[in-house]
Amino acid sequence: MDTTALRSLWAEPRPANPPGLGPRDWALVAAFVVWSAAELVFRQDLTPGPLLLLGALAAIAPLLWRRTHPLVAVLVSFGTLTIIDVVRILTGSQGLPLNSVAATLILAYALFRWGSGREAAGGLVVIGVWLAITHVADPMDVWETIAAYAFFLFAAALGAAIRYRAKMRTRDIDQAKAREREQLARELHDTVAHHVSGIAIQAQAGRAVAVSNPQGAIEALATIEDAATRTLTELRTIVGVLRTPQNTEFGPQPGVAEIEQLATTGQSLPRIQVTLSGEFGDLSPAVGAAIYRLAQESITNARRHARHATQVTVAVTGDDEQVRVTIDDDGSPTGNRSPAGYGLVGMQERASLLGGSFQAGPAAERGWRVEAVLPRTGAPR
Repeated sequence: MDTTALRSLWAEPRPANPPGLGPRDWALVAAFVVWSAAELVFRQDLTPGPLLLLGALAAIAPLLWRRTHPLVAVLVSFGTLTIIDVVRILTGSQGLPLNSVAATLILAYALFRWGSGREAAGGLVVIGVWLAITHVADPMDVWETIAAYAFFLFAAALGAAIRYRAKMRTRDIDQAKAREREQLARELHDTVAHHVSGIAIQAQAGRAVAVSNPQGAIEALATIEDAATRTLTELRTIVGVLRTPQNTEFGPQPGVAEIEQLATTGQSLPRIQVTLSGEFGDLSPAVGAAIYRLAQESITNARRHARHATQVTVAVTGDDEQVRVTIDDDGSPTGNRSPAGYGLVGMQERASLLGGSFQAGPAAERGWRVEAVLPRTGAPR
C-alpha cells in the first residue's frame, strides 16, 4: 500500500450522524452483566472473583458509548483490562477471565465502524498491547494465541467492511440526487424558459403596438395568456411528478409530433417554420422527447440572441437508423452567440446520453445552426 493510501486512511473522518443510545444498547449491556454474574455463581475456577468481575464490567460498560466515542470506549475497556492483567502478573494470580469479556470484540468492531482513521489506528495499538499482556497473564499455546488475534482482526475487518458499504451507499444516494437535480434543472430550463421567453417577446411587441394598433396588442395579450397557461400546466406536471413516489422521469415528455406546435405564423418575429419528413412511429420515447427539447431550446435561444432574425427553420428527418434535427435562423452574424450557456450544455448532454452527436455554431452563409443526430432507439445498452 503506497503512502498516499495510508495518509488517506489516516485522515479518514468519523462517519456522520452515528446512532444514539437506545433501548437495545441497554439490553445488550444488561445481558452481558447477567452473563458475568452467572459465571461468578456457577464457575469455580474464577479467582480472584472481584478482580475478574471488575475486568468484565470494564469491558461491558463502554458499550454504551461505542458509537459516539469509540476510541474512549476502547481506552477505558482495554486500558482497565491491561492494568488488571499487569496486577495479576505482578501478584502471581492465576485463573481464566470471565467469558463475558467477549464484549471487547464488539468494541473492536465499533472502533473501525464509527471511529476516525486516527482513532482506529490508536485503538488497534491499545488492543494489541492488551492481547500481548493478557497472554502473559494467562499463558496459551500458539494456536490459541493465533485464534485470539484472528477474532479481533475479524471484528475490526467486519466493522471496516460495513463502514465501507454504508459509505458507498451514501455516495450512490448523493450521486442519484445530483442526477435528479441536473435532470430537473434541464426540464425547468427547457420548458419554463421557452415559454417565459415567448411571453417577454410578446409583451414587448404588445407594448410597441398598443397605441397604433390596439388589435395587435390584443392578439399579443392572447398569445401571452396562452403561453402563461402552458407554463403553468407544465410546472404543475413537474411538481406532480416530484410528489409522486414512483421512480419516473421528471417533467412532461412530448415527442416529435408536438414539434409542429412550436411553429408560428403570427406577426411576431422570428416566425417558426417546422418541417417533418420520414417515419417516426417507432422512435424511442427518450429520443422523441430529446428531439422536441432540442428544437424548443434552439428556438428559445434564437429568440433571445439572434439579432434581426425573421425566421427560424426546424427540420426533422428520420431514416431507418437515425433521426437528424436541424435548426437554422437568419439572424445577424454579429449577434452574441456564446456557446457557453446552460441551454447548449443541456442539449449536448441530451444528445450524448442517447449516443448521438451535437453541433452548434455559425451557419455557412448567415445566422446560427444547431444540428443533432440521434439513433432511433437511443444509446445502446
